[in-house]
Amino acid sequence: MSFDLGLPVNTALLLYVMYCIQRIVWPSASAPKTVPNEFKSSYTWMPKGHPPTLLFKTYTPKTLSPFNGQNGQRILLAIKGIVYDVTAGRNFYGPGGMYANFAGRDASRGMAKQSFEEDMLTPIDQPLDKLEDLTGEEIDNMRGWMDHFSNKYIVCGRLVENDAT
Repeated sequence: MSFDLGLPVNTALLLYVMYCIQRIVWPSASAPKTVPNEFKSSYTWMPKGHPPTLLFKTYTPKTLSPFNGQNGQRILLAIKGIVYDVTAGRNFYGPGGMYANFAGRDASRGMAKQSFEEDMLTPIDQPLDKLEDLTGEEIDNMRGWMDHFSNKYIVCGRLVENDAT
């Protein structure tokens, strides 16, 4: 049996075999050099930019209040003197979220009492809530929230009294 290159089928078959061998031996030679247009505008897992770094620092009720999520701002809240960055939970703590009243505030009493009402918040120009009237069960509730926040969000500071100026 002989191989006749004069037949178009045999010529096509030979070219195909040579093409396949070339792709196996030199794979990068046949790879496209640029990204096709259809992939340039599609979704990517890479973030558009790194979020600004938030250093651990000391906050007062007055300095914490701007971090309420308005205008794309970070969202911080405090529980028993620990400040958490809850920006990742913007749907819950940001403007319009069901816990938005805790954004930029000390949420200790509300978390302890499982109440998300405005009257659970101490005004920012008043001394910090000492939480002395809480029951054991309410303190356990607050500790449970602290454990939840510590496992889910970044601890970024501590909350202290306003300056006495």
